[in-house]
Amino acid sequence: MTPEQVTLVKDSWEKVKPISEKAAELFYDRLFTLDPSLKSLFKGDMSEQGKKLMATISLAVASLDRLETILPTVQALGKKHAVEYEVPESSYATVGEALIWTLGQGLGDDFTDDVKEAWLLTYTTLSAAMLSGTEEAAA
Repeated sequence: MTPEQVTLVKDSWEKVKPISEKAAELFYDRLFTLDPSLKSLFKGDMSEQGKKLMATISLAVASLDRLETILPTVQALGKKHAVEYEVPESSYATVGEALIWTLGQGLGDDFTDDVKEAWLLTYTTLSAAMLSGTEEAAA
């Protein structure tokens, strides 16, 4: 990612943080609309799950300019999702689609093509790291 893309992601995330509860609701509503079978993977309080999601995204966004420091943690998260939660690899594309849609809803006119491209690259990078953890779990 370029420094400009990192800045776009960080600046846009700052605009989402004040509406994080609503953003989490939008995300999960969209996710379950895209793939209703994923709902069975979530056993607990969805409000708490939303808070965890927003905290995880916040940590990832804050670490984008030093990505190499969080990649082992992201890979471990992927492994945990595969082993403990039995998250199918195919769901990563659906999660990405729901995330990008949610950001578009939350940011409105501020969700420019450049911002969207930066977020797509961010998600692609992080999900690839998670998937490498998934592959490690399968080996």
